[in-house]
Amino acid sequence: MNENLLDETNLGDVSTEAVVDIVSDVMDVVNIVVGKGNELFRIRGRLFVESDEAYDRLAAAMGRIGLTPLFRIEKSDDLVIVIRSSPDEKTGNPLLNILLFAITLVTVLYAGSMHSSESIEILRGADFTDGNSSALLILKVLWTGWPFALSLLGILLAHEMGHYIAARKHGASVTLPYFIPFPSGFLGTMGAVIQMKGAIRNKRVLLDIALSGPLAGLAVAIPVVVIGLHLSEVGPVPVSGFQLEGNSIMYLAAKYLVFGELLPKPLDYGQVPAVIHWVVFFFTGNPGPGGGTDVFIHPVALAGWAGMLVTGLNLIPVGQLDGGHILYVLFGKSAKTLRPLVIALLVGLGFVWSGWWIWAVLLYVFGQSHPEVLDEITELDDYRRSLAFTALVLFFLLIVPVPLTVY
Repeated sequence: MNENLLDETNLGDVSTEAVVDIVSDVMDVVNIVVGKGNELFRIRGRLFVESDEAYDRLAAAMGRIGLTPLFRIEKSDDLVIVIRSSPDEKTGNPLLNILLFAITLVTVLYAGSMHSSESIEILRGADFTDGNSSALLILKVLWTGWPFALSLLGILLAHEMGHYIAARKHGASVTLPYFIPFPSGFLGTMGAVIQMKGAIRNKRVLLDIALSGPLAGLAVAIPVVVIGLHLSEVGPVPVSGFQLEGNSIMYLAAKYLVFGELLPKPLDYGQVPAVIHWVVFFFTGNPGPGGGTDVFIHPVALAGWAGMLVTGLNLIPVGQLDGGHILYVLFGKSAKTLRPLVIALLVGLGFVWSGWWIWAVLLYVFGQSHPEVLDEITELDDYRRSLAFTALVLFFLLIVPVPLTVY
């Protein structure tokens, strides 16, 4: 071992020898050198303890003296990089989370009321000459949106709390969910996010946090869709002048489960084989089903459909999205080589639904890099690796090439 620094360098009240003693508890140290930049030391050798256990032991011991270890692999050696610990970041003010949720509740109730036939009946029977009843009328109309609001916010809350609970279980610092109101939007919200306040320990923890959100949200979205479809009706589709929600494979399967047929069903397939029709319709939204039959979805079903859509969008395998985290834990830094392919795919989809171009730009700008985990030596176990690949399959089952089409 190269010990030329042991008597020359110390970290305040902590000597280099003390750091090496801590590392030697889990590693056969071969070499130690002064690091560059914010790296204090780079210690190379071979771990003789399982890497996840070794990291936990070093993190606990070094944390007591204000240091943080990073585990990396350098050529054939295990590498421990020692840095100073960052101060704990505050996880935000819960009052802001509550305020945003309250505003989002109102905007989603409003969106739900716009999808409710009951609100139309209330407005038809309203006496607009009585100014004193205006506030009550507004409340009555908003209240008609509660089935939609309860369903959609339940899915979003399950998704974000899945992330939150998994993060807290692993000791990661994380904020409560921030809901994003969107008053003029089709759904009344742009979803919700949580923020990680610090680096993630290893790929196993990152996968647990990333995957728990989509799985929790989907666990609520699927029964919501099925219940909503049971509340819906199948009927003839106008020839033109209607809006149609897009179909993912899972949404098509849910409609088939409830109604026993693939919907929307065209008036006829003409000379085109049914399989070809459905492949083309799935990716382009054409030919339109005007004159055929479709399900006129209840607001609860619409909320479930939106929950599936949001889950699919979060699983896009790029950057800071859940799918980006999953791709990173599977392929490490080489995952960035797949990023141009995903962006190109979104650009291509933009020719059938222009909204994908916005997504392509956002993910190009904000998805160029992925934060490294503290411990890059510890890889996924077989169970988690299987879950990660399952999540990639879920992405293809949930993605909607054409989310909304007006015919």
